[in-house]
Amino acid sequence: MTGPTDAAEGSDTGGTTERLDVEGPVEPADAVSDEAVPGDAVEDREVGGDVGEDIGEDVGEDEEPDFEGPRRRARREREERRAAQDRATAIEHARREAKRRVAGRPVDQPKPPARGLIRGLRVLMWSALVSVIAVGVGLLLYFTPIMSARVTAITGLNTITQEEVQQAAAVPADTPLLQIDTDAVAERVATIRRVASARVQREYPSTLKITIVERVPVVVKDYPDGPHLFDRDGVDFATAPPPPGLPYLDVDTPGPSDLPTLAALQVLTALRPEVAGQVSRIAAPSVASITLTLFDGRQVIWGTTDRTDEKALKLGALLTQPGTTYDVSSPDLPTVK
Repeated sequence: MTGPTDAAEGSDTGGTTERLDVEGPVEPADAVSDEAVPGDAVEDREVGGDVGEDIGEDVGEDEEPDFEGPRRRARREREERRAAQDRATAIEHARREAKRRVAGRPVDQPKPPARGLIRGLRVLMWSALVSVIAVGVGLLLYFTPIMSARVTAITGLNTITQEEVQQAAAVPADTPLLQIDTDAVAERVATIRRVASARVQREYPSTLKITIVERVPVVVKDYPDGPHLFDRDGVDFATAPPPPGLPYLDVDTPGPSDLPTLAALQVLTALRPEVAGQVSRIAAPSVASITLTLFDGRQVIWGTTDRTDEKALKLGALLTQPGTTYDVSSPDLPTVK
């Protein structure tokens, strides 16, 4: 039987196959039906732009997909997005480099370390090396007699002997200079009565220098054991014959803490040298009644220590006038009698 469309039948008879032509409209070979073909179900999955795995391929095969929880799926998606981003970055970088090569521009090169960083590391390295060397040298000089006190140089001596100073200093021979406490040595030397001040210095490689400032006598006062010499601070520093022309101090209890003594010494040190050389005696029964006696017998009524410098200036001019008593207790109205 034939009709508008004839079915194609094939039968195997005696090993021969008959083929019947099909009449009617035929669809193009490339056309694909939207209807699903029974038994050939194929599922395509695309995640992050990539083609997923085919779940079912063969007709009649029923495979269950692997179970994937939400956390695992989220982690996998993050990794896929990160990988995709890295690929995109690499592709963009390669594209830019290709453009630079075509345009003849230099290709990006890794930046060398900054010069400042290299310089800082170099300075740090040298500083550490210098510190280590300095510590080593310091330890060597401190604990070994390489730089020891082999010579003691003493300057400023007038009436004090070097043996007195060395005995007071008490520095053992060949002591490393770095082990010597210079302040302690200066304090021991200053215990000598005639020493006003002492300074101790290290002079490398092997010298200990001691500089002495001796006390200078300004006035003298008699005691049963002999004359005592006082310096400008009122310190009784020696018992010895006074130098010629030294003024005599007439106070009750002389000393560095006695106010009349300090007032008398303030007046005496304020006088001009040519006037101070004429004073043979200075009396201070109190701080408000100071008097001077000159070698020729003339007297000077000084009064208090107020305006001492002005009184000393007026007295120098006043002594050029004849008289026996010169009153400068009121420097605005000095008088001569």
